[in-house]
Amino acid sequence: MKIGLWFIFALFTCRLFTVSATAENAGQFDVKTAERFANLALACVHKEYPNHISHTMNSDADAAPPRKLTPAFYGCYDWHSSVHGHWLLIRLVRTFPDALFVQSAREALRQSLTAENIAQEAVYLRGEGRASFERPYGLAWLLQLVAELQEWDDPQAKEMAANLHPLEEVVLERLKNWLPKLSNPVRIGEHDQTAFALGLMLDYAHGNNDQRFAELVVSKARQFYFNDKNCPLAYEPSGEDFLSPCLGEADLMRRVLPSQQFARWLRVFMPQIPTSGGGNWLPPVASPDPSDPKLAHLDGLNLSRAWMLEGIADGLPKSDERLAAIKATAEAHRRAGLAAVTGEHYEGGHWLGSFAVYLVTKRGIPRTP
Repeated sequence: MKIGLWFIFALFTCRLFTVSATAENAGQFDVKTAERFANLALACVHKEYPNHISHTMNSDADAAPPRKLTPAFYGCYDWHSSVHGHWLLIRLVRTFPDALFVQSAREALRQSLTAENIAQEAVYLRGEGRASFERPYGLAWLLQLVAELQEWDDPQAKEMAANLHPLEEVVLERLKNWLPKLSNPVRIGEHDQTAFALGLMLDYAHGNNDQRFAELVVSKARQFYFNDKNCPLAYEPSGEDFLSPCLGEADLMRRVLPSQQFARWLRVFMPQIPTSGGGNWLPPVASPDPSDPKLAHLDGLNLSRAWMLEGIADGLPKSDERLAAIKATAEAHRRAGLAAVTGEHYEGGHWLGSFAVYLVTKRGIPRTP
């Protein structure tokens, strides 16, 4: 009887240790984790089906499989996920240039980002009735992809960046034509959210030294958000969010405002942030069904909240009394978000890896010179 009780206690202790160790490692990022994320993208960038396309048809001639319509970005279930799946591979190759997955990643990129494929992508975007195609989410991610290549001092990267230039031009043309006409921001937690897209656009503009585009983005950010107050954080999340409307706006404005001004703006915009240092003011969420394409969004919400909170913290003065609470909440979301990137269900596996990599590589936070 004593042996039996001891065995049960030992088993329980071992299980407790395993759970604890898993929790401790959930926030870490190393080459093994990078390989797992890379494999998620490698499994989908050339996987044509299942496929969810947003496709305007003008005649029978427009009836074609995804690989014919958009030959570079036809995988990963939808166009925008394919774009940031390719971005993921580039980001990880840059981060771990000697990893075992690098050769496969380079080959996948070489297969997709040819001059011929990108020329067809540009033709597709210019097609009649496609003025709003992937606007703004997918277009913003395309600029992020371009920015990643332009920062990478590598012969293959230079070739791919040159190949992408015709599509980059179409995207910029679309956004520069659209933004001046956008009278109000879209404040939701899915693809149409304006704040998140503006953040990616501004990062691209700064990295590309495109002063005129940067000025356009900053002017719209100030127009839309500078006078906002008391963001209704208690209303979040909606049932299918993968972006936080409140945090997305704050993460954009820390890119726009000087540190002290941003601190004052944030105090008015999000007075809910405590100064006590605790992280329970914004608890992580859990998807009720990771196999459901829409409900799986909530797993991504933890990841995007984490990087937005880290961005907000980076934009505040180092003495700001809210930093401890913000960082504690970011860490809780980081652990919950990364733990959900399992690849078990394609509904999340085709895109969550990109969100995880954006977070763990701190893509949206400027590097200290």
